[in-house]
Amino acid sequence: MARKTWEDDEDGAAAATDPICALCLRPIPPDVPQSVHHLIPKQKGGRGGPTVLLHDICHKEIHAALTAGELARNFSTPEALREHPRLQKFAEWVAKRPPEFLSKVPGPPGRRRKD
Repeated sequence: MARKTWEDDEDGAAAATDPICALCLRPIPPDVPQSVHHLIPKQKGGRGGPTVLLHDICHKEIHAALTAGELARNFSTPEALREHPRLQKFAEWVAKRPPEFLSKVPGPPGRRRKD
């Protein structure tokens, strides 16, 4: 997967643009930790299925907020992920930070707070 796409700027010269995170909608610079998220978890039949590129911090938050079963049943599109209350709040919070921002993410779903 290419990390950069190229577009013509107003002068007609090629300008680099970074891919956009499917959760927080911020750019993902090539030097920032990133990961590919299977919209349907591999253990739930999503191997070879659709994927999206995310900041690593956004990917960790998705898996901290939702179980594989929840992802497969109700959150198998970027739009559905962005509508989840915890992920929506996270995306609003992280959008105020630069794309290279890193932070610890709370533990897995078994230890999460109820929203």
